[in-house]
Amino acid sequence: MNDVEIKSKISDFISKQKLTVIATVDQANNKPESACIAFAERENLELIFGTSNLSRKYQNLQKNPHVSFVIGWDPTIGTVQYEGIAQEVPLEQKDAYAQIMIAKNPRSEKFMKREDQRYFLVKPTWIRILDMSVQPDVTHEITL
Repeated sequence: MNDVEIKSKISDFISKQKLTVIATVDQANNKPESACIAFAERENLELIFGTSNLSRKYQNLQKNPHVSFVIGWDPTIGTVQYEGIAQEVPLEQKDAYAQIMIAKNPRSEKFMKREDQRYFLVKPTWIRILDMSVQPDVTHEITL
């Protein structure tokens, strides 16, 4: 499978998922911290998520923008492991990113108007998909 086919398979899988587990690093203690969050996707396998600027993940991302995700579970495909760099969306673009989140996760609307709500755009650096639709199972990795 070539990179274009792998990216297409990953994009299709991600588009069907609504939740992911995100991991950030607490720099003070050098320990990982994880949370289950809603997310949305954009072109080029970029991810969007929102969080409070009072949350641990927000504080962690201010010091270290590297994140990792485990996205979904499907008995046929499996999961996607995703690593990338998170960049906070400027406040003047907050509403546009909120709308992308709401389109995929309507329950996200309740967070949109909160003053502490912030959005992040994540650009991937490495992705692995576990493909259980073939026997034996196959993993495909791409570095971006």
